[in-house]
Amino acid sequence: MSRAEIAIVGAAETTRLGKVPELSQTGLHADAALNALEECGLKPSDIDGIATAGHDVAEIAQYLGITPTWADGTSVGGCSFITLVRHAAAAIKTGLCKTVLITHGESGRSNNRSHRPLFPSMQQQEFENTYGAALPPTKFTLPVMRKMKDHGLTEEQLAMVAVVQREWAAMHPRATARDPITVDDVLTSRMIAYPFRKLMCCLVSDGGGALVLTGAERAEDFPTKPVYLRGMGGESAEGPMISQMESFTSSRAFRMSGRLAFESAGLTHADVDHLMIYDAFAHLPIYGLEDLGFVAPGEAGAFIAEGHTRPGGKLPLNTNGGGLSYMHSGMYGMYALQESVRQMRGVSPAQIDGAKLSLVHGVGGMFSAAATVVLTNERQW
Repeated sequence: MSRAEIAIVGAAETTRLGKVPELSQTGLHADAALNALEECGLKPSDIDGIATAGHDVAEIAQYLGITPTWADGTSVGGCSFITLVRHAAAAIKTGLCKTVLITHGESGRSNNRSHRPLFPSMQQQEFENTYGAALPPTKFTLPVMRKMKDHGLTEEQLAMVAVVQREWAAMHPRATARDPITVDDVLTSRMIAYPFRKLMCCLVSDGGGALVLTGAERAEDFPTKPVYLRGMGGESAEGPMISQMESFTSSRAFRMSGRLAFESAGLTHADVDHLMIYDAFAHLPIYGLEDLGFVAPGEAGAFIAEGHTRPGGKLPLNTNGGGLSYMHSGMYGMYALQESVRQMRGVSPAQIDGAKLSLVHGVGGMFSAAATVVLTNERQW
């Protein structure tokens, strides 16, 4: 029997999500961090490890009054915070620090920013942007149209992703978009870049989140219910240019990070009770389901359309409504982690009865990076 070594003991989002014009990006980091620390009964002075993405980690540490023995500013896009959970676990296991704070803050809507955007990369600027593929909706069209041609993915199936996730969002009081929508609503919403219509694209939000991690042995001393990291997860990267993907119908980084996570956790697909897959656009859960191995290539569109991921379905997916309906500040991975923690604590507004194991998978950039972790509420298995 195996026992968990790392636990999440603090998890919180900013006090408000959606439109928060009075806070700078730094302020959003701090709001989320202080909420997470308060939840688990800690002060900034109790933290000796800190990590963030999309912002100078030294600036966040200084702003919070933390002098860390370990710091990580890995920034590979929206999956960065999933990656940082893995990095923090490694740092705690090897004794580089004892208690890690991971923060996220992003003023995606109000644009109170204080950092240079991660994208575009130099290669994107030189070889893709010059041809007009400069924003995510225009970059993501290339692989999804190939998937439509080769695998028969339909616009109606893409629309169902948004419809089902709105059903989950309706259960969350903090979700931005909660009103029911239909396939027709999605397909008649404004065209952004074929085949993406407005309701297939993520929200643009202000917000943030934070996590506190420590050794599992210490987790019993905290007032919060610990959520354990099962295994060490997985991460990978394929490169910044979507035009140079190995295959437009599958992500090499998705497959690698997922395989590593399953092997590290020692589990099968049948063990997974709950699933969070980054969904900046409606096609991403489809790629995630296939590349993680939950369904065969070309089957995910029909799998979602048949209702298997909706409330009451056999594989609950994106139970907060995801980036399409809950919120999306620009780098969404932190919010997928927050909902996974809520599910494992048994406190999600869309709680899955008896859920013991949750898998969180994220994308960075336009298929350029990926990260996967497995969370559980069981200390041993």
